[in-house]
Amino acid sequence: MAQSVCFYFQVHQPWRLSQMSLLHPESNPADLFVGHTPHTNKEVFEKVAYKCYLPMNELLLKLCKKYKGFRCSFSISGVFLQQCEAFGDVGMQVLDSFQELAQTGQVEFISETFYHSLSFLYSKLEFCEQVKLHRELIQKYFGTNPEIFRHTELIYNNELASTVHQLGYRAIITEGWHTALPGDNPNYLHTAHLIDVSKSDQKLLKKYTRKKSLFRSQKHDQLLVLSKNYELSDDMAFRFGDRNWSHHPLHADTYANWVKDTPGDTVNLFMDFETFGEHQWEDTGIFKFFEALPKEFWKRQIKFMTPSETIDAYEPQGVYETETWVSWADEARDISAWLDNDLQHSAYDVLKELEGKLHPYLKSKKPKWKNLWEDFRRLQTSDHLYYMSTKYWADGDVHTYFSPYESPYDAYINFMGVADAIKKQIK
Repeated sequence: MAQSVCFYFQVHQPWRLSQMSLLHPESNPADLFVGHTPHTNKEVFEKVAYKCYLPMNELLLKLCKKYKGFRCSFSISGVFLQQCEAFGDVGMQVLDSFQELAQTGQVEFISETFYHSLSFLYSKLEFCEQVKLHRELIQKYFGTNPEIFRHTELIYNNELASTVHQLGYRAIITEGWHTALPGDNPNYLHTAHLIDVSKSDQKLLKKYTRKKSLFRSQKHDQLLVLSKNYELSDDMAFRFGDRNWSHHPLHADTYANWVKDTPGDTVNLFMDFETFGEHQWEDTGIFKFFEALPKEFWKRQIKFMTPSETIDAYEPQGVYETETWVSWADEARDISAWLDNDLQHSAYDVLKELEGKLHPYLKSKKPKWKNLWEDFRRLQTSDHLYYMSTKYWADGDVHTYFSPYESPYDAYINFMGVADAIKKQIK
């Protein structure tokens, strides 16, 4: 029976692209990331702030004050925190609410790529830069130096794990997908299958490795792996408000029994933070459900733990190993949500091309190059490739829900317009 639960929430909003025209570039806006209307990004942020971020953080703070044993964790993208800074009073209220949670000492913050990107796939240098930028931002706002790493969309393979290990992290969070799990059980701590890193990569990674080692235990030669229990996570994140689901309406005591009866040490419940109030609206009862969970868990002797507490509490039970990519997206749990069709591969090739062109100016302090790097990095955000997916059936419905475009082809055309505008400034 499960002894503890580990809640992790992903908090992210992309900088949506401005409406661009390849045929009439003279009409294109100077700001490439305002969205399809001059207020799109701000409007989306404020809508989700009032539906999710502010009420859910208020609830989490209430639970922290009421229950000293309550724990949860966040991975907050750098672009989300940029939007907090940019969007006035509402943005600062949201940021303040996360900082209040940080001050409780009951919430852990996790490291990721600043721009929620796929940079690891085409440039380890860019990946390391984004990890460093994100770590510095988390230190700035929350006064903590993350010990746990979470890659964009839980994308993972042995090579990524080995790189993260070299960078000095204690553990990594990923999907509990059966192709990589020993015993097909995500409810145990595992170790990563580490592979040799090339001498050139070692030289690069050494520049970005933590100055102070995070390894505090006998597990210092390992990277530990926390894998998501996707069935129980998705019961909350996707199925909760579905009136056609056989378990609707789901009550906290029922869910707590499911967790209790799950074999293993820890049930890792990983989901988008927007689950609360945005994907599952308030009228589904999602807030009341979550508020009732702590009491129901403790009735069953189930503890709350942060990721760091979890890896300190248990011994690993096998090796999480995969040469191919694993993610938490779609039924395939691979990277086909972002790199599947010709549109996506074409856009991906453009990102690689732009990275090569901008590489000589990485450390330039001139405003032109700093601005171009910022635009290019916002373009790297994985959402833009996600919008180009041409999948159908259940996966397609999810892609359509998140996309601001009428079709994947519109997403591709607009992406290429922004990429072209950046490319023309690189001379």
